[in-house]
Amino acid sequence: MSDSILGGKKLSKDKAEHFWKTLKQLGVYCRKHWWAIFGAVFFSIVGTLMMVIAPEKLKDITNLISDGLYSGIDIKAIGKLSFLVAFLYLFSFIFNLVKGLILAGVAARVSRSLRRDISIKINDLPISYFNSSSTGDTMSRVTNDVDIVSQVLGQSFGEFITHLVMFFGSLFMMFYTNLIMTVSAIISTIIGLVLMTLILSRSQKYFIRQQQELGNLNGYIEERYAGLMVVKAYNAETQSYKEFDKMNKSLYNSAWKSQFISGLTHPLMNLVGNLGYVTVCVVGAVLVWQGSISFGVIVAFILYVDLFTDAASQFSSLLSNLQSAAAASERVFEFLNLPEVVDKCSKVIPINKVKGNVVFDHVYFGYEPNETIIKNFSVNVKAGQKIAIVGPTGAGKTTLVNLLMRFYDVNSGQILIDGIPVTDLCRKNVRAMFCMVLQDTWLFEGSLKENIIYDKRGVTDEQVIKACKAVGLHEFIKTLPHGYNTILDDKTTLSAGQKQLLTIARAMIQNAPMLILDEATSSVDTRTEILIQQAMDKLMVGRTSFIIAHRLSTIQNADLILVLKDGDIVESGTHKALMKKKGFYAELYNSQFDNNF
Repeated sequence: MSDSILGGKKLSKDKAEHFWKTLKQLGVYCRKHWWAIFGAVFFSIVGTLMMVIAPEKLKDITNLISDGLYSGIDIKAIGKLSFLVAFLYLFSFIFNLVKGLILAGVAARVSRSLRRDISIKINDLPISYFNSSSTGDTMSRVTNDVDIVSQVLGQSFGEFITHLVMFFGSLFMMFYTNLIMTVSAIISTIIGLVLMTLILSRSQKYFIRQQQELGNLNGYIEERYAGLMVVKAYNAETQSYKEFDKMNKSLYNSAWKSQFISGLTHPLMNLVGNLGYVTVCVVGAVLVWQGSISFGVIVAFILYVDLFTDAASQFSSLLSNLQSAAAASERVFEFLNLPEVVDKCSKVIPINKVKGNVVFDHVYFGYEPNETIIKNFSVNVKAGQKIAIVGPTGAGKTTLVNLLMRFYDVNSGQILIDGIPVTDLCRKNVRAMFCMVLQDTWLFEGSLKENIIYDKRGVTDEQVIKACKAVGLHEFIKTLPHGYNTILDDKTTLSAGQKQLLTIARAMIQNAPMLILDEATSSVDTRTEILIQQAMDKLMVGRTSFIIAHRLSTIQNADLILVLKDGDIVESGTHKALMKKKGFYAELYNSQFDNNF
C-alpha cells in the first residue's frame, strides 16, 4: 500500500468497501450471540431516548419558573417535572449500565471463541505455513489483534449505538422544538462532519499498517529472544538493536500518523460545538426578543446542541476504534481463512495390525514447484528392518521423514505402508504408526513424568521408570528434589543431552510399530551414546526403523544404508558392503575420522 495520502474516488471506494466487508465478517462471526447483542442494542436505545426526552421536560420547568416570576411559581408542578427528569436520567443510567454488562460478556465470549478457533486452526494448518511465517506474528494475531476486537465489542460498539441514537434523537427534537435554531445550529456541525469524514478516510491505511508492523515487531522480538545465545556469541547486539530500532520506528510512524490524523477530529468537533452554542445563544436571543419562543426553548436547545455535538464528536474516536477493529479483524480472519490441510482418507489401519512394510515408489518432491529435492526415489523396506539414511547436508534426508509422516505429500509417485498408499490413510493414523525422536528437543512446562508420557493414555509409573532406565536417565531423576514429579520450568536446568534422553524415553513410551530417529544422539557424549544405542537396539527389535545420522559410526549395524546425494540414492547396502565399494559412503565415513585428528 502506498505511503502517500490516498487519492482518487475508486481507491477510496475500494477502501470503504473493504472496511465494511471486514466489519460485516466480524458481525457474521458474532451472530451466535445475536440475542445478547439485540438486548444490548434495545437497552442502549431506550436509555438514550430517555436522555433525549429529558431536556424537553427541563424546558417546561424553565418556562414554569420564568412565568412564575410575575404570577407566582407553581412549586407542585415543578416538583412533578423534576421527579420525572430525575426518573429519566436514573433509568437512562441503569439501562446503559445493563447494556455495558451485556456487551462485556459478549466481548469476552467472542474473544474466547476467536482464540479457540485460532488454536484449532493452528493444528489444521500445513507445516509449510509455519516454515514461511514467524511465530511472533501468529502470536500477535492471537493476543494483540483479538484484544483490540474484544475492546471494541465491549466498549466502542455500545457507545456507537448510544451516540447514533443520541445524534438522530437530539436532531429530531431540535427540529420539533424550533426549525430556525436547528438549521443555525447544525450548519457548523455538518461542516465538521465533512472534515471528519475526509480525515478518517485517510487514516485507515495507517491503522492497517500499524497492526501489520506490530506483528512483524513481535515476530522479530520472539526470534531474537529464542536465539539470544547466538546473538551474544556473535557480538550481534548492535546489529540486532539497529534492526529492532528500524522496525520500531516504522511502527512508531504508522502509530502516530493513525492516532494523530484520527485525533484531529475530536478538537475539531469541540470547536464546532462551541460555535453551535454561540449560534444558539445569538439566534435564540433574537427570537425571544421577537416573542417567537420562550426562554425555556433556549435552555432545552443548549442541552440538545450539547447532546448533538457530543454525539457527532464521539463518532470520530468511535470510528477510529472501529478502524482499529477492522484492521485487527482483517488479520484475524485472514489467518482463520488460510487453506487447511485436506485430509481425505478412505482407510484406517489399526495400530496393532501394522506390520511395518514401507515402499517409496518413484517419489518426486519439492517444497517449491520449481525446486525438486527428492528425485525418482524408490526403496522397498521390509518389516522390522533398520534403515539408515545418510548423506551430506541438503541431500533430502529429513525431507524423506517429512514425507513419511505426511507433513507434506509427494508431488508424484507414492509411499505405501503395508501396501496401502499413505494418501489413502488419515494423517493421524499415519503418525500414530511412528514414534519419533528429532535432533531439536522440545519439552513442555510440566513434570518430568508428564513430558515423558505426553499424550499417551494408560501409562503406568513402572513403564515410565523402565523407559528411563533403558536410556540411563533414572538415576539422575532420583537425585531431583521431587523425582519424576519435578516441574520443568525456568528454574530447572537440564543439559542438552538430558533433554534428548527425555525425548527418547518419550518415544519408548509411545511404543509405536515404527521408529524414526533424526540425529537422536547428536547432543550426548560418547558414553551416553553407547547406552542409548544399546537401548535403541532393544527398542528396534521387531520394528521398522528409519535412522538419519551424521555420525556414521552409530549405524554400522543397520540392515540397509541408503546414501543420498542431491535427492537421489547413489549407493545402498550394509556398512561392510559399502566400505568395500570405496565409493561415496566410504568417503563420508573416512572423512569423519580424518577430521578427528
